[in-house]
Amino acid sequence: MSLALGNIFHKSKSKEGAFTKLALWHNQVENAGIQSFESVARSIAAHHANILHYFDNKSTNASAESFNAKLKSFRAIFRGVRDTTFFLYRVMKLYA
Repeated sequence: MSLALGNIFHKSKSKEGAFTKLALWHNQVENAGIQSFESVARSIAAHHANILHYFDNKSTNASAESFNAKLKSFRAIFRGVRDTTFFLYRVMKLYA
């Protein structure tokens, strides 16, 4: 099931084709009756419009998520921020 879902994102060329394949995958999940996949299928059904935006230019928000993780790590190293101006300066020097 999980490999079939991954193949939809790797092999589909258009939003319409991916939408059709996601609908078929959703039907397979319902027929299989696996609770964890049913939860994933419900999430995909609820957010399918935003998920299908991936097929516009095959990009994700992974770079933004990575930058957020770096900021959280940097903030944790210094155990909080008191001087916001200096914090932003250090972030700019390290990650810009």
